[in-house]
Amino acid sequence: MTGPRLGFFTRLLDDVSPVERYRNAIAQFVRAEELGFDTAWVAQHHFHRDEGGLPSPFVLLAQAAALTSRITLATGIVTLPLEAPLRVAEDAAVLWLLSDGRLEVGIGSGGTSSSFPPFGHDPADRPAIYAAHKSTLLSALRGDVLTSDGGALYPPAPALIDTLWEATFSAGGAARIGSEGNGLMLSRTQPRRSYTGVGSADDQVEIVAAHAAALPAGVPQRVMASRSVLVVDTEEEAARWRAVGIARSLRALEAQGVSVPAGTPELELAAYLDLHIGTVDQVLAGLTADPILRTASDIVFQPHPVDPPHEVVLRSLELIAREVAPALGWSPASTPTAVE
Repeated sequence: MTGPRLGFFTRLLDDVSPVERYRNAIAQFVRAEELGFDTAWVAQHHFHRDEGGLPSPFVLLAQAAALTSRITLATGIVTLPLEAPLRVAEDAAVLWLLSDGRLEVGIGSGGTSSSFPPFGHDPADRPAIYAAHKSTLLSALRGDVLTSDGGALYPPAPALIDTLWEATFSAGGAARIGSEGNGLMLSRTQPRRSYTGVGSADDQVEIVAAHAAALPAGVPQRVMASRSVLVVDTEEEAARWRAVGIARSLRALEAQGVSVPAGTPELELAAYLDLHIGTVDQVLAGLTADPILRTASDIVFQPHPVDPPHEVVLRSLELIAREVAPALGWSPASTPTAVE
């Protein structure tokens, strides 16, 4: 493999039953592996079926590990303030072992504020809880003694420390992540305060630079750039799915108090919302102008916020692997499996 690693990310938001959501995600991971994708990512969310459909990422990834053999599985993210950090360490260690080391752990302080009270936490305490839980997680993964009679994490998995990713929206957060030698996870879009008419990728340049500047000497930079991408065969399909993505993104913006001028052209609006939805040529026009993708170690595509039916996602995966990603400098580590 040369160039960046290619990843597929799902929030498991198909408009189907929970079991179908999980089965679809695993089938998509299997197909991604067949197509040569390097990584497969899941997000963790609690309680809210329309924000994220998976409260237990290690359970689903264990099933995916049993049905794949090469693709690296990753969490993007585990909402660490809401988890018992020793359980995270233990679950990750077991999965890392059973998957033959095909696990990377992404953590963050995120999560819907309303999810904190059921876990016994005040969302205002999120930063402090995250810091404390992260310290415990790292201690366990390092193999530190945890019990009065000399007990430590079992099975041991110190190699997981080198796989850690952390998510942030800010340059300050990126500098802290870099100073600890961890990988930087970038969101598919940045928070907005007003309408600018352009996408937010340029806003992430400063974040990546802060991460690079803080890295210890000799530690290579790892940057995971997540992007909303759905590739389809025709412009008619593109227009239909683009409208879905725009409508859902605008609802999220309105909740943040950001208004968009009436009559804004569709393609300008999609670009502002960081939506790469269209034919191969249309998607590449946006992605090739993205300054982050030129140097990112990991390029990870997700169909959110469209979250289309399973078969549409599978077709998008094929078009990404065969036409989009190679144009961005990616090549598969193994020969993709042909469609039967």
